[in-house]
Amino acid sequence: MLGLQYFSFEDLWSPLFLAVLLLLTAGYFVLIGPLAGRFSGASAVPIWRRGLFLSGMLALYLAQGGPVSLLGHIFFSFHMVSMALSYLVAVPLIMLGIPDWVWRTFLKVNPLRRFAFLAQPVVAALLFNGLFSLYHIPVVHDYVMLHFTVHRLYYGLLFLTSVLMWWNLINPLPEYRKLGGLGQVGFIFLNMVLLTPACGLIIFAGSPLYATYSDPDTWARAMGYCVSGNPASLLQTFGGPAFFGWLSPKVDQQVGGIAMKFIQEFIFASMLAYVFYHWYKKENGQDDAEVSAPSAEPGDGYLKYKEG
Repeated sequence: MLGLQYFSFEDLWSPLFLAVLLLLTAGYFVLIGPLAGRFSGASAVPIWRRGLFLSGMLALYLAQGGPVSLLGHIFFSFHMVSMALSYLVAVPLIMLGIPDWVWRTFLKVNPLRRFAFLAQPVVAALLFNGLFSLYHIPVVHDYVMLHFTVHRLYYGLLFLTSVLMWWNLINPLPEYRKLGGLGQVGFIFLNMVLLTPACGLIIFAGSPLYATYSDPDTWARAMGYCVSGNPASLLQTFGGPAFFGWLSPKVDQQVGGIAMKFIQEFIFASMLAYVFYHWYKKENGQDDAEVSAPSAEPGDGYLKYKEG
C-alpha cells in the first residue's frame, strides 16, 4: 500500500529511534515512580496522565520514526500530517502527561530563567509559527531536506518552540501563567492567523513548489537519509517520486496544505472549547487549582503518593 512494500522493516519502523523513545518512556516511569520521593510535593500520577504521555510518545514515533515519516519523504501530504502529529498532537499530549511537581522542579533550574522571555505569549507564537512558515519556503525546505544535520537541528528547534507555544495554553502551574481566559482565546486566534499564510501559499500555488517531491534527483538524495541504500540505487529502482504517485505533485501539495490547516483548526477549536469550559467554571467560583489538574499540597504530597 502506497509503496511501503518496497522498503525494509528498518526503513519503515526506524528501530534506533524507537529505542530512544522507549528509553525516554522508561525514564518517565522511573521518574514518577521510584524517584518520585526525591521531589518536593510529589504525588501519585493518575492513569489518565500516564496515558496522555504514552499517546504523545506514540504520535511522535509514528510521525518521526514510523511509516508516516517514510511516506513524508515520498508524499508532501504525508509530510504535513507528520508535522501536525509532531508539533500539534504529540507535544501537548507529552506535556499534559508530565505532572506539575516535575515541571516545578525543572523550571527552578537557574540557566532556564535566562530564557524565560521566549515563553512570553507573543514571542512563543511568533517563534513557532515563524520557524514553521520559514521551513515551508521552497528553497529553505529543499535545503533542510537535503542536509541531514540541519534537518535534525531544525526539527529539534521546532519541537522546542512548539513546547513554548503550548506552554501558554496548557501550563499547569498558576505561578507561571501569563494569560487568563480571554488572553488564551486571543492567543489561540493569533496562532491560527500566523499559520494561515504558509498554508495559503501551499494550497493556492499554481505549480509544485518543492523539488524534494517533484524532481527525481533531489527526491533520491533526500530519501537517502531515511532509507537504506544509496540515492543512485533508489533512483535506478524507482525513477523518482512519480513511481508512487497516487496524486500529481500539485494536487498532493494542495492536499498537504489543506490537511495541515484542517488539523490545526480542529485542534485549536478543541482548545477554544477547553478554555471556555474552564473559564466558565472559574467565573462561577470554582477554585483555580480545581480547574487545573489536581495536585497534592507541598507538605504532604509524597505521603499521599506512598499511601496511594
